[in-house]
Amino acid sequence: MSLNEPKLQIRIVPVTPLQQNCSLIWNEETKHAALVDPGGDADQLIGALDHYGLKLTRMWLTHGHLDHAGAAAELRERTGVAVEGPHPEDQFWLDQIEESARRYGVPGLRNVTPDRYFEDGETLEFEGVRFDVTHTPGHTPGHVVIHNAALKIAFVGDVLFAGSIGRTDFPRGDHAQLIRSITTRLWPLGDDMTFVPGHGPTSTFGRERQSNPFVADRITGYAGAAVQAPDIAEQRTSKRYT
Repeated sequence: MSLNEPKLQIRIVPVTPLQQNCSLIWNEETKHAALVDPGGDADQLIGALDHYGLKLTRMWLTHGHLDHAGAAAELRERTGVAVEGPHPEDQFWLDQIEESARRYGVPGLRNVTPDRYFEDGETLEFEGVRFDVTHTPGHTPGHVVIHNAALKIAFVGDVLFAGSIGRTDFPRGDHAQLIRSITTRLWPLGDDMTFVPGHGPTSTFGRERQSNPFVADRITGYAGAAVQAPDIAEQRTSKRYT
């Protein structure tokens, strides 16, 4: 995936049988890397780091569900990198990862307590680039989105998908709150913001405002000015890293 920052690269590494989009971000010059939502398949993620010759330095979680956080504890042990995020309201989900993994038949996932939680409005720094944290409850109470206005990129976890939105039938899910999070916290970031969802292809906020059957402007009545969403290119990394 191309960014407006030539030194930064992104690859999406699908993990677990749920095919969760773990994002691998790195600085091409320093070879320092960050993982967003390392939900499982720790060996595969270590393999991706090795393939590109990278050193993991940051690990960020958008929320506490097993497929987004299930490999964080193991990766922390193997690399010494701290686990950051999500918002503290999701700790109860992080405490249920092993139980959820047994229920879904996903081996090797572990409960985790972050080294620190995220708070709404804080700024993260990675390789001289600042990413903002926005609390977006609804799918889970402690869900956050990590985004950068200049790079026009957002990592949205399971809040929003191309053509859909996150489930709210889990404990402490809230459909009305999810819709508010999307329309009042994501849409103002700009129609040309490309987002990486937890599952499926990338899209833009503008495209979803036009056509998403759950949160399009004609459905929600959102009054912001829509623009034509640009085409975007996506690069997904398989186990073969091609």
